[in-house]
Amino acid sequence: MSLARNITLHMPKRLEIGAGAIARVGEWAGNAGRVLVLASPHTAAFVDRLGISGHVTVFDAIPGEPDIPCLEAALTAARDAQPDLVVGLGGGSVMDLAKLVAAMWDGDQGLADVAGPNRVAGRNSRLVQVATTAGTGSEAGIRALITDPVAGNKIAVESPHLIADLAVLDPELTFSVPPAVTAATGIDAMAHCVEAFTNRKAHPVIDGFARMGIDLVGRYLARAVQDGSDTEAREGLMLASFYGGICLGPVNTAAGHALAYPLGTLLHLPHGLANAIIFPHVLAFNESVVPEKTAEVARALGLDPADGLLPAAHRFCADLGVEMRLSAHGASPDQLSRFASDAHAIRRLMDNNPRDMSVEEALAIYHAAF
Repeated sequence: MSLARNITLHMPKRLEIGAGAIARVGEWAGNAGRVLVLASPHTAAFVDRLGISGHVTVFDAIPGEPDIPCLEAALTAARDAQPDLVVGLGGGSVMDLAKLVAAMWDGDQGLADVAGPNRVAGRNSRLVQVATTAGTGSEAGIRALITDPVAGNKIAVESPHLIADLAVLDPELTFSVPPAVTAATGIDAMAHCVEAFTNRKAHPVIDGFARMGIDLVGRYLARAVQDGSDTEAREGLMLASFYGGICLGPVNTAAGHALAYPLGTLLHLPHGLANAIIFPHVLAFNESVVPEKTAEVARALGLDPADGLLPAAHRFCADLGVEMRLSAHGASPDQLSRFASDAHAIRRLMDNNPRDMSVEEALAIYHAAF
């Protein structure tokens, strides 16, 4: 970890935080012209609260893990709508899709042309991201992930052209998120921070954001799970998620997310849940090479060192109501080898991990989580 390494921070041009902040979208947008709102079937109910003037089209046929056909359908809707403004109104999957739609709908680039870093030609439509969960931090970042249903993996697109003109963190939009989803997405936000904090590419500037995010999860996640209308706790988690999203740009995640991705693409688990299941195992796996930072994480989460790190971290997640057994989510023993080989092949993340992880060690983690 050294300040000698150059990093670049990309953040939304404007950030609105607080209860009722969604109403500021309309004030910011002014006479918005043609607007395309991307939402889930649930978050589409919030469209009227945006306060947007103009011709609004809503595309809400977005599953929990959007894939290439979903992107193509959304692009078709955008070409029909010809939007001056694109709004992502939802969780990470919705906001990732909004990034790609805003950048691609009026151009001739396909997904294969933009996959990877810095291959997006530009963006003409304005982009607003309104988070309705506290997990991915997608509203803060320059990456978008889309599932390839044929290959069974995720395609990552990374570009400064995907950053939002306006991001909104309104805790009231998360009041209706169920306790189990609140827990899983909160752990996902924490995992972003922890994996960046303990990363081979860790940087003191990003460590600051990571520490703030981990501390907020430690203080507020259990409160939000217990009382979904606790505004202070909900706002704290949205900030933690935002800080985690900032961490993803210059540093990114590591083995934890690499191990979680096959659980999404092959087992079809929600992203937050997959990361929650994996989190304790990778935290413990990395402890030997980043002991001081791991101890700092454990203190922030209130883990009892006398219990041992893995049992304590596992209990932290389970006590929030997360079902931590892969077998309870439909996994079968014969799938674990495929999970391990797919995870090990995600070198853009595995190579960030502070401790090298073999295919056999990845498989051992899946067995331990089974």
